Amino acid sequence: MSPRTVAVLGGGPGGAYVALLLQMKNPEMTVTLYEEWPAQATFGFGVGLSTSTQQSLGHSDPKTFEMIANSSYQGHGAHLFASTGSVRFGGNSQTAIARADLLEILYTRANEAGVDLRFGERVSIDDLDAEVIIAADGVGSRTRTERSEEFGANVELGRQMYLWCGTDFPLPDALFAPAETEHGLFTTHAYPYREDRSTFLVETDPATWRAAGFDATAETIARGESDQVAIDYLEKTFEEQLQGHPLLGNNTRWTQFRNVKCKTWHHGRIALLGDAAHTAHYSVGSGTKLAMEDAISLSTALTEEASVEDAFVRYETERRPSVERLQYLAERSQFWWESYTRRLDFTPAQMMLSFLTRAGNTSLEAFQSREPDVFRDAMSVHAQRDFDGIDAGTTIAQWVIEQPFSHGTVRTVSRLTDMDNSDWQAGTVEVDIVDPWGAAADALVETVKSRSADGAPLITLTGPPTRPALLERLDIAERIRLELGIPVRVAAPQALTDDLAAGLASFRTDLICFDTRRI
Repeated sequence: MSPRTVAVLGGGPGGAYVALLLQMKNPEMTVTLYEEWPAQATFGFGVGLSTSTQQSLGHSDPKTFEMIANSSYQGHGAHLFASTGSVRFGGNSQTAIARADLLEILYTRANEAGVDLRFGERVSIDDLDAEVIIAADGVGSRTRTERSEEFGANVELGRQMYLWCGTDFPLPDALFAPAETEHGLFTTHAYPYREDRSTFLVETDPATWRAAGFDATAETIARGESDQVAIDYLEKTFEEQLQGHPLLGNNTRWTQFRNVKCKTWHHGRIALLGDAAHTAHYSVGSGTKLAMEDAISLSTALTEEASVEDAFVRYETERRPSVERLQYLAERSQFWWESYTRRLDFTPAQMMLSFLTRAGNTSLEAFQSREPDVFRDAMSVHAQRDFDGIDAGTTIAQWVIEQPFSHGTVRTVSRLTDMDNSDWQAGTVEVDIVDPWGAAADALVETVKSRSADGAPLITLTGPPTRPALLERLDIAERIRLELGIPVRVAAPQALTDDLAAGLASFRTDLICFDTRRI
């Protein structure tokens, strides 16, 4: 039996959509949406919607989806930059839409459906007597914060400082581009989302941020205002990419990404939705996607299940696996971007291969199929000779592994080596570290330095036999290569050969070996 009264806290895309869907599915229900900002005070720039999300929206509410599709900016390609140039990769079916346009559509449809929209009202859980409260109050969720123990909430800050800006023209493609200043390096993630607009997200490391004086100016910005000092600075920094256009602010201020995870998304009559329950790093562009997919699942469960508790359990059971998978991919992407500047001396082809394989969800076969010319250039760098194709009957992984390697006294005819080689045992290090740039990884790098100083010709990284552990091991191997210039070998079960080969081709490790002791 559906609840008779539902209160939704937060008028972002997730909150507005769940209110709309609940009212559509249950005309007799009283649904009230509370948004603390006025309706016209819409923050943000463009948001992306993946193909799968578009399909879900179309199935759940065809009319609303049609309105969204008609206001969207269709797929585009992207340019990824390294110090020596850039490389373009093709477009995809993802679309973008102005956040303001999306919210206007959702508010209009919600009002038509009968939702009680209350803007400019900040309420707390204790003020509400609704049978169900949906907390869609964002990454800084007051609801989650006040009941942190009940939800088992954990919030961790990313390393980079970043802010959202916009500009008044559509970029022909998305850009991932660095810009050097007297204070350090800034990087933009930029993409078009309307015929006259593009999003410009800019990130940098804390040392550069402080050197530019932004730690001081950030303290002077009032709530809802933009950091104009930073906007002016970055407009000059990215003048080539902006092509003479201005950077635009909209509640633009420096912050650190908050990785939000909760052991449970519901407690009593309260359910968390979207960023209030979980976040995924901005580099995978999935925040709005996750929130709106949450809305579909939760509204359906509350309509169909016999009790509120059953509905909440169903919602979380349905959504948690896909959310956690995306969070895992996003975390790996975040680690890559937090160390992006260390790869700037890569060739453009090297950079793209490293970028596309950063989360472990793009195979070498998929890379070759998607970008054959870039694949050829990347394989030429890997083999240190012109790539002349792969013989019939030979897989890409086999070809990658068959290439010889030479570094100092370490010379092999193939990248696959004998794990039990007695000459290399002194350099073996056990690894079980998730964050390749965290404190545990710092300590491991010091251990590696010591082993190398004692005469170990290369470092072998071993560890748990699972695929996630291998991908994490490859990230550690890459850090050792980038920082120390020491040859690195990664061990894993033979069943993970494709991942080992991808690690070789993407310059995360120099050599591999099969670990038959961990199956």
